[in-house]
Amino acid sequence: MSLDVDTARALVAKTFEASIIPTLIDYIRIPNKSPMFDPAWQEHGHMDRAVDLLAGWARDHLPEGATLEVVRLPGLTPVILIDVPATGGPAGDTVLMYGHLDKQPEMTGWRDGLGPWTPVIEGDKLYGRGGADDGYSIFASLTAINALRAQQVPHARTVVLIEACEESGSDDLPAYIDHLAPRLGTPSLVVCLDSGCGNYDQLWCTTSLRGLVLGTLEVSLLTEGIHSGDGSGVIASSFRIARSLIERLEDGHTGEIRALDLFAEIPRGRVLQAARAAEVLGDEVWDKFPVQAGVSPVTADPAELILNRTWRPALAVTGAAGLPALADAGNVLRPRTAFKLSLRVPPTVDAEAALARVKEILEASPPYGAHVTFTPGGANGGWDSPALTPWLEASLDAASQRHFGKPPVFMGEGGSIPFMGMLGEKFPDAQFLITGVLGPASNAHGPNEFLHLPYAQRVTLCVSSVLADHAAR
Repeated sequence: MSLDVDTARALVAKTFEASIIPTLIDYIRIPNKSPMFDPAWQEHGHMDRAVDLLAGWARDHLPEGATLEVVRLPGLTPVILIDVPATGGPAGDTVLMYGHLDKQPEMTGWRDGLGPWTPVIEGDKLYGRGGADDGYSIFASLTAINALRAQQVPHARTVVLIEACEESGSDDLPAYIDHLAPRLGTPSLVVCLDSGCGNYDQLWCTTSLRGLVLGTLEVSLLTEGIHSGDGSGVIASSFRIARSLIERLEDGHTGEIRALDLFAEIPRGRVLQAARAAEVLGDEVWDKFPVQAGVSPVTADPAELILNRTWRPALAVTGAAGLPALADAGNVLRPRTAFKLSLRVPPTVDAEAALARVKEILEASPPYGAHVTFTPGGANGGWDSPALTPWLEASLDAASQRHFGKPPVFMGEGGSIPFMGMLGEKFPDAQFLITGVLGPASNAHGPNEFLHLPYAQRVTLCVSSVLADHAAR
């Protein structure tokens, strides 16, 4: 039995209007920052408020026979586990659907009238932190299943897992995966709703994710600050030394990473997919970003830009210490300079080995005997999806055509979803549908984050179609 598109579309639209959007509005108001950004999350109670809100909605919308449990291991962020029994498909088959509910911190730069914890609807967009990344996922997951149940379209047993530590690298998740292993089963299909889209016109499927290496570089040559007129030209500036050490890692003129062992060979298929995505997007690959007037990308070739952000290493300095505010900056040779470094590494590069390599590069033979330390902040491996089986490839094409009127596009993403690499290793035979709503200007992690509501509904419909095809394959 196939899914009637008009009936499903009406159900999804009604559910969003009646309950999903109001609940997302309440969710955005909760400052449930991930533990990395709120170490006192247990005392503050915001995470529990968010869990209770989303679990409460889910209980009210559980398909018949489904169960929901908030699982809590001591000292760890909780997870929501929903088990929906099969109505069809091969016996013993399982689909695992994944999302998260923890949030990034506030970030500055929200425009007037908007804020991270201030939900605002403007046209088709719901502004506020966490709606798109990734609060909508539990709603989309259950609504996709309910659309099938409403038409008695068969689906396999489906487990929905919503974690609360993803923005901190999913540090708590491995313990839950081990703890829940007997209940998770062996999924043949994994659906993740925490990724991006190149536009809002068709279904975008993520084929790979970069890994992430974090750490803090600190340089010190003095025990206390000294008059710059007295010491400059005699004792080296800690800023200059830090700059020269970063130059070992990254070419300051081109932005290219110098260490060849931090690169990976890009599979031919991924190069072809990048070229196809570039044909669809053109300059949207880069002009979706809030660039200043007159700013250009690092290259004019959209395909190369896509490969840069998905399959090549890249460095960002995301924080600094030892630098006073401009108003407080006297003529002083400062005792220390520290930078937080964020290095994205290709999907197939060993992140732990990359972290060790970065430490080796930065700490070797410090100039002038400077005290240099690189303190690791974590390493998360990337992920490269297995080849699509014929049924899933056909299903994704049909779903995108059915619900968008255009074919799907396959492209890597530059960010990390640690759970995907974890699942890829644990379930090597599983197929993956990684998609999401983080499209142009949605600005997850930054100011003015929004959820594109019509796109979220269409993604929900696409997932519903794929679940139906999975059971019928």
